[in-house]
Amino acid sequence: MKNRFSKPFGLLLASAVIFGSIFSGCKSKEVTSVKDEVLVEVFCSGPEYRSDKSTFRANATGESTDMEIARKKASSNSKAALAAQIETTIKGVTDNYVNSREFNNVEEVEERFEALNREVVNQQLNNVKTICEKITKTKTGTYKCYMAIEMGVDALEEALNNKLSKDQRLKVDYDYEKYKETFDKEMEKLEKDGGY
Repeated sequence: MKNRFSKPFGLLLASAVIFGSIFSGCKSKEVTSVKDEVLVEVFCSGPEYRSDKSTFRANATGESTDMEIARKKASSNSKAALAAQIETTIKGVTDNYVNSREFNNVEEVEERFEALNREVVNQQLNNVKTICEKITKTKTGTYKCYMAIEMGVDALEEALNNKLSKDQRLKVDYDYEKYKETFDKEMEKLEKDGGY
């Protein structure tokens, strides 16, 4: 009996089956890797919640079986993140300001500036504004609070100036205009780098 398929046709058919299985195998792997990933939406987060030259912003979450405790945790975590961010920025301002001036005892001046700055930041954290708050309930029955807060740079700068200009040890050498110029440069750098 004569074979209905010629050798070239048989090779072509076999090649098509092999290529088809290879491409379908690759295709299924691509689909599988996308199916294995889930896009997570983080509330109160994104570019509009980042610090810029006029406003410090921070966001955080808190989770608890009690909704109010979840909110308190989110608030506490946001304030801690904001304080760390401000402290880092002010440390840069202080270092640049002190290095640009001629102080007799640089270490003592830096320590004094940092102590006063911490005191002001702690006071100013009472004046933060909540700009976003979302509460969700998880599958396990806990509450999750997403929160973003902000603090105006002008209010902080004014509070720092008041504290620094009244300090007896710094009063003689403190130059508000130079300090403000240094502070503004640091804030512009923060915004240029994309905020926190």
